[in-house]
Amino acid sequence: MRVRTRAAIVASGVAVCVLALLAVYVVTKQFGEHLRLPLASRTCTVQADGEVVLGADQMANAATIAAIGMQRRMPERAVVVALATAYQESHLRNIAHGDRDSLGLFQQRPSQGWGTPEQVQDPRYAANKFYAALKKVKGWERMRVTDAAQRVQRSAFPEAYEKWADESEVLTRALLGHATGAVACTVSSPPTMRGPAAASAVLESLSLDWGLPRLATATDLTALTVPAGDDRNGWRYAHWLVSHADDHGVKKVRFGNLEWTAEQGSWARVKGDPVTEVRAEVFAAA
Repeated sequence: MRVRTRAAIVASGVAVCVLALLAVYVVTKQFGEHLRLPLASRTCTVQADGEVVLGADQMANAATIAAIGMQRRMPERAVVVALATAYQESHLRNIAHGDRDSLGLFQQRPSQGWGTPEQVQDPRYAANKFYAALKKVKGWERMRVTDAAQRVQRSAFPEAYEKWADESEVLTRALLGHATGAVACTVSSPPTMRGPAAASAVLESLSLDWGLPRLATATDLTALTVPAGDDRNGWRYAHWLVSHADDHGVKKVRFGNLEWTAEQGSWARVKGDPVTEVRAEVFAAA
């Protein structure tokens, strides 16, 4: 009797552990980022008829997703859907794990034809694949965010994407240039990328994300200029640069009569005539 009792207790304990793990998984998928992140990881604030607070890596990924949508000439609604999807699937983090073989920002599965593991963990590639799949969904423009996302993702939690619609609309307004000085990030530690390498890398990434002609650095190798054409494009590129400040060593960004600095982590009005191109500076080589 004792042996049977102990076995029953062990079996019961295992069952409780399994149920607890299953509950954690369900809650995480269903509520995701609403289980809020520690404040220390939040280094970017976006304000555009609402407020969103993100970590540096999340902000950089959001900026790339938005830029790829515009490069593909997708409607702005598509950017909202894409951001809400990445919010739910990975919390806008380029993760190397997931359910079964799911990987990356959109938790795309190589076994389901989304690409190789290396490809789906490339934010630029992953965003392109998502938009291509969304474009094939008939009438997606008239669907709720969660319904459009679900037609692409085929998730076990089809309603989960909708809770990120408001945050995604705020990000879209800012990243697509509908607000001025709307993305403010702090650079919490000295960047690993600096000097000419940083200037070259940030211009290459900007060109690839937005589909721009290859841009050249200035003669001092730490300053760079991005032609804007109009205010909206100017703020698109300015906000993208601030979003990628942490991973590309960006020190200053100026457009119009506002300037962001890594030291302050915010935008401030500057004297003189407004500038009509985006000017930026990376940290000098150590």
